[in-house]
Amino acid sequence: MDVLASYGALFVSAFLAATLLPASSELVLLGLLAAGRGDPALLLVVATVGNTAGSVVNWAIGRGVEVLHGRRWFPVSGEHYEKAGSLFRRYGLWTLPFAWLPVIGDALTVAAGAARVSLWRFVVLVGFGKAARYAAIVVGHAWATG
Repeated sequence: MDVLASYGALFVSAFLAATLLPASSELVLLGLLAAGRGDPALLLVVATVGNTAGSVVNWAIGRGVEVLHGRRWFPVSGEHYEKAGSLFRRYGLWTLPFAWLPVIGDALTVAAGAARVSLWRFVVLVGFGKAARYAAIVVGHAWATG
């Protein structure tokens, strides 16, 4: 796999991991770092952009959640959506840097869309949180491997 394909694979895995589909971009990132497949700073940027773009898909789904919620195929359970909605109503925009959290993070991004959070605020706050998470992985790997 050439380096460009590595960046592409990371982007796709990060994008899918942020949508309501199950995927693990952290493992792909760690694998690429361990194999020396790409510049760590650029890998961080690619993962952040891909993961944030995937969260925008959830935000867009949230904009139409009234129509979609409760359908059998809708990927966010009623319980997770209600929990995320409650957190979002209580803490508002300050929940968005935590959109990387497992299970509840996707529901938070859907709740933000339902709450009609502006796209630019959404992207800035979600992107910040996702960048911090990926930076911790990159720095942790660099520290562990000396």
